[in-house]
Amino acid sequence: MNRKEFLKTCGFGCLAGISAVTLLQSCSSSRILEKEIIDSDILVPLTDFVINNNKTTKYRKYLIIQNEKLQYPICVYRFDENNYSALLMQCTHQGAELQVFGDKLQCSAHGSEFSNKGNVENGPADRNLRNFPITIDNNTLKISLK
Repeated sequence: MNRKEFLKTCGFGCLAGISAVTLLQSCSSSRILEKEIIDSDILVPLTDFVINNNKTTKYRKYLIIQNEKLQYPICVYRFDENNYSALLMQCTHQGAELQVFGDKLQCSAHGSEFSNKGNVENGPADRNLRNFPITIDNNTLKISLK
């Protein structure tokens, strides 16, 4: 193996390792759930955000909620025990499904980017995401689809 091939192989190996670690970290902090729609609400127990690690309790930054009646999933961000946002994962530019990357939602079709509150941060989208009202009742988030 010559020097060029060696460097190329090592570079790809490093990228694969970094990608695997990033993927594993993102899997541990997020969760995709199938939830039932009752009347016009989705109910999400607050315990769905909890990550128990031995003696410490941590919380997921967000959950992705799916249901066969929804054309697009809903991303629910947790800011603290009383503050959440529920965003339709549909780009307001041309309707592509968004992907979650930490505190941002991104459109792979044309590059629009939205904050975890649904505000446009980068275009070509020029409208904020649809944001669903949330109430908390008996340790359950009630996301209104009306």
